Amino acid sequence: MSTTSLKLPDELKQRAIVAAEQQGVSPHAFMVGAIEQAAKAAEARQSFINRASAARDDMLKSGEGYDGDEVHAYIRSRLAGRSSERPSLKKWRA
Repeated sequence: MSTTSLKLPDELKQRAIVAAEQQGVSPHAFMVGAIEQAAKAAEARQSFINRASAARDDMLKSGEGYDGDEVHAYIRSRLAGRSSERPSLKKWRA
């Protein structure tokens, strides 16, 4: 395991200490956990962007996509607990 120095503003360090105490962990463990959480969030966001970019490329290549209004209606129906038929692919380019 490597060692890293981290300079924190006094106010932020104090907030981290208080939060760590409330969670019953050391300030070090709290900061390691916070960095881990931030790294996971950044990785998840990049994965989402990569998947969205690939989906866009597929859509542009195939000329097929989903109607936005149908997708929104499907999502609203599912959120309301109703079963709903999934939207179907449509040609959007001749």
